[in-house]
Order: sequence, then C-alpha cells, then structure tokens
Amino acid sequence: MLLLSKKQDWLGNIRGDVLAGTVVALALIPEAIAFSIIAGVDPKVGLYASFCIAVITAFVGGRPGMISAATGAMALLMVTLVKDHGLQYLLAATLLTGILQIISGYIKLGSLMSFVSRSVVTGFVNALAILIFMAQLPELTNVSWHVYIMTATGLGIIYLFPYVPFIGKTIPSPLVCIVGLTGVAIYLGLDIRTVGDMGALPDTLPLFLWPEVPLNFATLQIIFPYSAALAVVGMLESLMTATIIDDLTDTPSNKNRECKGQGIANIGAGLLGGMAGCAMIGQSVINIKSGGRGRLSTLVAGVFLLIMVVFLDAWIKQIPMAALVAVMIMVSIGTFSWDSIIHLKSHPLSANLVMIMTVFVVIWTHNLAYGVFVGVLLASLFFANKIAHFMYVESTISSDDETRTYVVHGQVFFNSADKFTSNFDFKEVVEKVVIDLTHAHFWDLSAVGALDKVVIKFRREGADVELIGLNDASATIIDRFGVHDNPEEIEKVIGGH
Repeated sequence: MLLLSKKQDWLGNIRGDVLAGTVVALALIPEAIAFSIIAGVDPKVGLYASFCIAVITAFVGGRPGMISAATGAMALLMVTLVKDHGLQYLLAATLLTGILQIISGYIKLGSLMSFVSRSVVTGFVNALAILIFMAQLPELTNVSWHVYIMTATGLGIIYLFPYVPFIGKTIPSPLVCIVGLTGVAIYLGLDIRTVGDMGALPDTLPLFLWPEVPLNFATLQIIFPYSAALAVVGMLESLMTATIIDDLTDTPSNKNRECKGQGIANIGAGLLGGMAGCAMIGQSVINIKSGGRGRLSTLVAGVFLLIMVVFLDAWIKQIPMAALVAVMIMVSIGTFSWDSIIHLKSHPLSANLVMIMTVFVVIWTHNLAYGVFVGVLLASLFFANKIAHFMYVESTISSDDETRTYVVHGQVFFNSADKFTSNFDFKEVVEKVVIDLTHAHFWDLSAVGALDKVVIKFRREGADVELIGLNDASATIIDRFGVHDNPEEIEKVIGGH
C-alpha cells in the first residue's frame, strides 16, 4: 500500500501537477525576493531557499501538494540576527532550526495539532487571508491607472477563464493570467512595475556553503534563541497549512513526518546558502486551486523556480507585478472562510471570540505563533469552563436521618474542584456520609485535593465517610495521591485549609 501511495502521489495527476507547479513557481519568485529584503539579505538567499525547501519537502514532507519555501513569518524573525551578526550566522541558525524540527518530529510534537480547535484554525486562515491581501496594497498604491486595469483584467481572467468551453478546465486560469498580462505589457510597452524591479535575480546555481562561524558555545548562545523561534513558527505554520490542505483535498497528512521533512529541508537550505522557511498557505492554495494534488507539483514548483530565475531571467523580469497581485488577491479571497462570517449568529459565542481574537492577534503582531497561542489558550479556558458547568452533586437523606448520600455527576478537575467542595454540607449532623462517584471522574491533583478536604472535614465533624462507585482511572489517581486515609497527612490538609 505504501508503494501504491507513493506512485499515486507522484504519477496520479501528472498534467495537473506540472501546470500547477509552474504557476506556483512564478508566484514564488516575487515572494522570495520580498522576504529576502525583509530579512536584510540578498534576493538569491530567499530564492535558493525556496528552490531547496520545495524540492526536499516534495520527497520527505508529510503533506502531498503542499508548497514550502521562504516565508514572511520566518523572515521577520531573522531581521535582528542578520543586522547584528550577518549572513553566516543566519545560515548557522537555519541549520540548527532544521535539527530542532527533526527532533520535534521524532518526539511526535506534530500530534499537538489535535489540541488546536476548529475556531483557531479558522481564525488562522482568516488572518492569513487578510495579511495576504494587505501585502498587495503597496503594489496598488501611488501607481498609474494601467496597474488597476491590468489587475482587474487579471482577476477577470482568473475567475472567468474556467468557463471557456473546451479549454477552460484544462489550463489553470492563474497561469493564463500571468502569461497573458505579460504578453500585453510587453506588446504595449507599459511602464509598470515588474518582477525585475523587485531585485536582482541570481545568475548561477546554488553552491554548497558551510557557515563560516566559530563552532563554539558562544555561537550557540547567539543562534539558539533565533533557531528555537524559527523552529516553532515554522512547524506551526506548516502544520496549520497542512490541516487546511487536508480539508481542501479531503485527504490526510502525516504531521510528524512533516516536522521531520521541514527540518531536513531547512538543513538543505542552510547548506546551499538559503534562509529557513516553512509551508506557505498562499502558494499551497494556488497549487490546489490550479489542480495540483501530488508531490510532483511541489517538485515542479521548486525545479521550475530555479530554472526560471537562472536561465529564463530575461523573460521572468518582464512579468508585471499586477498579474501576480491579481493571483494573490484570488488566493486571499479563496483562503478566507466566508462561512465563519455568515454563521457568526448561529455559532457559539465562545467559538466566535476564539476565532476573532486569533485573527486580531495575528494581524496586530504579524506573528502566527502568538495568534495561535492566544486562540488555543482561549479555547482551552472556554472548554474548561463549559465542562465545569456540567458537574453537579445530588443528595438524599435516609429515612432515619442518619445517612446522607451525595451522588456526584460529571468531571472533577481544577476548574470544578471548588464547585465540587461547595456542594457538601459539613455542619449537618449525620452519622454516616456516602459519596457515590459512579457518575463522576477525577482528573488531576486539584480534584483529588478537593475530595481529600471533603472526606477529612466530614470525619472531623464525627461522620463516618464511605466512597463508592469509583472507576478504575479515578481510583488509581486517588489511591496514589489522596491523603484522606493517611493519618500523618490529614493534619497538614486541615491546617492548610
């Protein structure tokens, strides 16, 4: 089955993957140059990184059809390192980033994606869609009217070409947009901004480069904080993007393999003079929307990128930025989850708040990690609060008024421990108290501590306490950490109350 899966990934959609990969390669060029400028390095650093990361992840990544390259989120984290220590330390940090990501894959940190709620993913997607759109605004500000006409025409081609009979479904409309508008700009001699205006393209293939930095603890002290941040942000963006592509294609991905694949790719990038990168949601969506599905599309994107910038640079330089802006606006519109706006009234308030806060923090800080962290934290708090509300205690008294039975329902943990304790009447004079835990579950030390206090307080009032109905998991944690049957510890509990 594994061999069949690999064959399907590579050869199951050859025409679609090749065409989609070509579109992605064209869209990667200005992005890689722009991200290099952000990081403060030569454009070839971002272009070499994009080529290397795309090619390597095509083979070892965990999500077929996903595009990884140099990204803005990673570039922002490199600015200070490059400014203070130079390119060689950036290359060393890139190698260490890869090592940290490989380790993360082996200790299965990719499985942590199961803790990211759908609201956080939606907020992440919406924030990136907004950021992608905002990134196009400089290309539409203080420009001639030709740019607006070209951009509008490009959007028209992208959305209307698929309806052209016979050929509309066979050629990706973004590719038609880029080629068509480039031809028009050259024919009319339009004086508008082109890819060549973004920066110089490399004229040679990448070479093996070992970072020229001292191999000592001082170097590690300099690069480790940057590498750790790059590793976290890179994995986070890659795993979130993989989740989105999973949804778009209705196919699964291997998150832990993706962590390792990103690590290997970043090591390769660092050894070829490139900066660290990760998955790109914009280019990944372009790939999927253009018909790309398999690993071949990612490989084609990386290989064609290098061929174009090194051997076809005379033509690539003439691509008008307006054509690429149109493609990225299409990505922004297609990426945004419009359903999340339509269903705001029908979705729970807590889910809406998580989504909105994730969007707000990502846009405000331009840091994906902060946004997802805030979203996950809020989602966890809302979940804990909701579960705590389902915990309640019922009580009955025997006919002779000598035995009080408390029946506990729900989950007892740190957020419901105080509520659990407050349901017991310690001043009631009874000979025996029965606490029925058949319908309850104790999760943590806070829950065990609350049960200890209840039992000890009743015994201090002279009542005989009996616990019944404990399930195996609750019994294990209570037997291990509970102190209500340990005379030496009882005074500590009472004294600390």
